[in-house]
Amino acid sequence: MTDYVYDFARGGRGMAELLGNKGANLAEMTRLGLPVPRGFTITTEACRVFLSSGEPPPELERQIAEHVSALERAAGKRLGQADDPLLLSVRSGARVSMPGMMETILDIGLNDYSVLGLAKSSERERFAWDSYRRLVQMFGGTVMGLDNSLFEETLTRIEEQHHVPDDSRLDVCDLIRTVESFKDLIAERSGLEFPQSPAEQLRQAVLAVFASWNGERARLYRRRERIPDDLGTAVTVQTMVFGNLGRDSGSGVAFTRDPATGRTGVYGDYLPSAQGEDVVSGVRNAVPLQELAALDPTSFGRLQEYLARLESHYHDLCDVEFTIERGRLWMLQTRVGKRTARAAFTIASDMADEGLITHRQALSRVDGEQLTRLMFPRFDAAGTADVVARGVPASPGAAVGAVVFDSAEAVRRADAGEKVVLVRNETTADDLPGMIAAEAVLTTRGGKTSHAAVVARGMGKVCVCGAEDMIVDVRARCLVVDGLTVGEGSVVSVDGSEGSVRLGAVPLVESQVVRYFDSGAPPDAAAQDLVRHVHRLMQQADAARRLEVRANADTPQDAARARRFGAEGIGLCRTEHMFLGDRRRLVEDMILAEGDAERDAALAALLPLQRADFTGILEAMDELPVTIRLLDPPLHEFLPDRTDLAVRVARRDAVGDPPDEHDSALLAAVSRMHERNPMLGLRGVRLGLVVPGLFAMQVRAIAEAVVERLRAGGTPRAEIMVPLVDTVEELRLVREEAERVLAAVSEEAGVVVACPVGTMIELPRAALTAGRIAREAAFFSFGTNDLTQTTWGFSRDDVEAAFFSAYLQKGVFPASPFETVDREGVGRLVRIAVTEGRAVRPELELGVCGEHGGDPASVHFFHEVGLDYVSCSPFRVPIARLEAGRAAVSEGVTAG
Repeated sequence: MTDYVYDFARGGRGMAELLGNKGANLAEMTRLGLPVPRGFTITTEACRVFLSSGEPPPELERQIAEHVSALERAAGKRLGQADDPLLLSVRSGARVSMPGMMETILDIGLNDYSVLGLAKSSERERFAWDSYRRLVQMFGGTVMGLDNSLFEETLTRIEEQHHVPDDSRLDVCDLIRTVESFKDLIAERSGLEFPQSPAEQLRQAVLAVFASWNGERARLYRRRERIPDDLGTAVTVQTMVFGNLGRDSGSGVAFTRDPATGRTGVYGDYLPSAQGEDVVSGVRNAVPLQELAALDPTSFGRLQEYLARLESHYHDLCDVEFTIERGRLWMLQTRVGKRTARAAFTIASDMADEGLITHRQALSRVDGEQLTRLMFPRFDAAGTADVVARGVPASPGAAVGAVVFDSAEAVRRADAGEKVVLVRNETTADDLPGMIAAEAVLTTRGGKTSHAAVVARGMGKVCVCGAEDMIVDVRARCLVVDGLTVGEGSVVSVDGSEGSVRLGAVPLVESQVVRYFDSGAPPDAAAQDLVRHVHRLMQQADAARRLEVRANADTPQDAARARRFGAEGIGLCRTEHMFLGDRRRLVEDMILAEGDAERDAALAALLPLQRADFTGILEAMDELPVTIRLLDPPLHEFLPDRTDLAVRVARRDAVGDPPDEHDSALLAAVSRMHERNPMLGLRGVRLGLVVPGLFAMQVRAIAEAVVERLRAGGTPRAEIMVPLVDTVEELRLVREEAERVLAAVSEEAGVVVACPVGTMIELPRAALTAGRIAREAAFFSFGTNDLTQTTWGFSRDDVEAAFFSAYLQKGVFPASPFETVDREGVGRLVRIAVTEGRAVRPELELGVCGEHGGDPASVHFFHEVGLDYVSCSPFRVPIARLEAGRAAVSEGVTAG
């Protein structure tokens, strides 16, 4: 018989797949001897049975009852006992932390009778009715599905009637009235009574956790974070301890290091006479954790000891929830804490210095997405407007957007292309869609451990919490600060690093990390600590990685910047970008040529321009490889728009003006070359084979540029890449022509010009016949953009706006195949080409030059299949370097 329930004493942190992150870590703290309230975990396996069948496993109810009985024996009291009841909490706990899952249910076991017993045993009648009020509100909203705002409106109405600022000032009679109002609300809105049976409360709460796995908020978060849908969630059931028993009690959240900056020290929030959910939700502003040292020095000392033990044990930043019940400290949860990108680099570097982890482990603690965030611009402090509000700097960064006051409006405006800032008093799980859509989150309540702060940090969003000077009026759709009314749609600038809010759009400046990369040199003594941490980890990545990282660059300026950013060459130089602007007329002359002589003249005019382009790029990348792709797009892309031309010609004809011969000729050429699907038409190698002299001109320009650089004392390494090859015969014809041109230039110049000729693998047939193509190719470069289009049958420009959002929502694919390489389809073609190409030519150089070359997940795949390099835009070169190092470390491979 399958065990679906595990006592805390039975598990450990290595069982997170089965017990969820929360259950596994509670078990680990129990094993370490920390004071953890007794409890048990219902496994993810039980959840998966429920999700597949709609019913829990038949034996689950009995197993839960057995474990509840064990808790009752240990506590010396029973669940629902009238004179001194045992009370339980129920929490969700998936393998990975997931905002959007069911929120915690506290005080299960209270009913109209046991609340009286709790009042008697605790000698605190108000505490008992406050606990009952919390249970009815949480259960009604979370388990029975009522809108939580209904409870908040009822509570606010009662507070206003008794002229108190919040629920902490309500007396016993007020709380009794609140409980009855909440129960009436549940009956009226759901048609069901609040369950008085503690066993039924527990059963419904457990099933609600299971069901929340497929709730809209949870699915939305999983799609964003690419979390598999089949993991399921565990459920932790734990004996209640109470932080709302008076001034000698309280609850808090602590971090072993600052999750925003990474600085060492104890950080967090504490709320006297409160339950943990009060701290996490942000409904009341907590005090800094350090103030606990004065309020309860004994508990503070023990907490510091436990935090140090946990960090030493986990070798990472730990996030802890705790409760003090009448002077006794209880540890309710720990996990490896979410952190900002800045904190991730700082903590990894510092822990390596402290000997807690190795430098290779430090590299595995950061990733390319975090590095990307550090490269975003920040606000220009010199030219900023006056600060209108300040709060807690909960998640750093700079964001500008229009103010919105609810999640639905944030999503609506963001879908329309507008940048928004979500403003709330505090956020709840219902706000998750709006938080994902927003550039920043701003709240009037809460601190660094509030829901808004934790979720924003996890998503890399800018966040300022606890801006108490602001008054948010959701109904009037405005906020008031310092006598100024800011309506919905007004633009604000939110600085999550300093916790400030300014009106209007504040100008941005380049980040210090980008400046470091752009300098191409190690940081000096005046550099920020963050820059030094980034530099150190980049050194580790460069030492570990096997993949080279090159850049996609088409100008000497881009090439030079890519080199400063650490590029080891150019993997894709697009020659079509060199035919635009003033040169477009020369391309028109080539297309309109009426015979070999006119076409040769047009090509001869383009030759010196191409040669100058290549010379500059080879100079910028001296001694490093530069892979130059011959012309790829169809020629009509260099001509005016067909409709515009037709209108111009028709207008002259309508007014009786003589036709413009050039426009007429262009219109005839455009009409002749018009293709229904130019992506699959006359382009790439096909163009080179049917337009005499075109590729020969380009190869000559490359060869002559090599000669110029050799004569200038340089070491040029030009490579010629033939695009869109489908069959080996196409490549053989172009290679033979290229070799004739190279030989001719060598003879003319008196120097040997050797440029290897290879091809792009960007069509399925090329991948499937790679063994034959390799006989004629010095190298393969996978053009994964077109390979993705032709494998999926997608025209990227047409489909992304048309149905990709629907496909992502429906889970057809977890991420856009144009962002992260499709391993099953496109990836399999790459594997086939690698295997067959190297079987024929073992020394065959293999790279990728599509946009996937800078995508973190894709870089790991390219390392895995054995490519030699990835190539990406200059800005993404550092990200690719870091991920290439992480890929090598993850499988124990180092450069050699």
